[in-house]
Amino acid sequence: MEKEVVTVGLDLAKNVFQIHAIGSDGEVLVRRKLRRAEVIRFFTDLPACLVGMEACASAHHWGRELMALGHEVRLMPPAYVKPYVKRGKTDAADAEAICEAVTRPTMRCVAVKTIEQQAVLMLHKSRDLLVRQRTMLINALRGHLAEYGIVTRVGAGGVTASLKALHNEQNRLPVHARSALHGIAAQLRALSSEIDRLETQNLAWHRNDETSRRLATIPGIGPITASAIAAAVPDVSLFRSGRQFAAWLGLTPRPHSSGGKERLGGITKQGDGYLRRLLVVGATAVMRVARKDASPQPWMAQLLERKPTKIATVALANKTARIAWAVMARKEVYTPTAV
Repeated sequence: MEKEVVTVGLDLAKNVFQIHAIGSDGEVLVRRKLRRAEVIRFFTDLPACLVGMEACASAHHWGRELMALGHEVRLMPPAYVKPYVKRGKTDAADAEAICEAVTRPTMRCVAVKTIEQQAVLMLHKSRDLLVRQRTMLINALRGHLAEYGIVTRVGAGGVTASLKALHNEQNRLPVHARSALHGIAAQLRALSSEIDRLETQNLAWHRNDETSRRLATIPGIGPITASAIAAAVPDVSLFRSGRQFAAWLGLTPRPHSSGGKERLGGITKQGDGYLRRLLVVGATAVMRVARKDASPQPWMAQLLERKPTKIATVALANKTARIAWAVMARKEVYTPTAV
């Protein structure tokens, strides 16, 4: 009787994929390479089984494709798969490690995102890229103008002033400098327009998504942060608690304990850096108000008495992440605690 494949480790690539399949007794049944066009055909002929993959580029696409064929797909962070790799780095060794790791009962997996959720995250990533490019252009414009004695204040008002100064002082600038600066100014205007367009689409999705609207009721979380969390966390049940969710975002202290002595360092900064940055920025805005009047929030007032403002801000971001987990898990809106 021919043995049946029950677990498959699939090492993803652009064109050449590696398969490592085992039976119920752990015996290796298939170990081969597949071209991109052969992947779907291979899994179509297999009975429903467990398929493990690393959560990397194109993993969610292949996860959706294989789930449509009836297979159970589990995506794992590459860092959790690496310890199972035996000597040497090859595609075959990676596929074998994936096949071994996916069967571990304590393995933490990543939920397969829908096409809609990936599209919203693409809006966020594109906006984030354009904002960085806009900052680079602003710095370049201010630096070049300063070379000719044209200096304006910092902030958004300073950018407008720089563009206005370029227009007013262009006659005294050399031809080549004027040509270069007008090119930067044109790119800056185009980027600002594109960022506004992406933010408009993001806001429209936020208003139509129930989870995103609930998250926006939390202080320090606006439409951008709310929609990013809602799209990046398709299944909140993967996290057993708010602390585990905050740890996934890298907002919990890094433990270094031994011999019964517990030592905690700074935050780990692991996990999703984009969400962590948005939460810290939101917490900074809340902390700015709290420093003027923290009486409505006694916890924050006591924290500011004991810790520097920046440390208190990160602690607030940690707390905000835990509240966000509770809001998503319980499907409720945020209700502030009565003073």
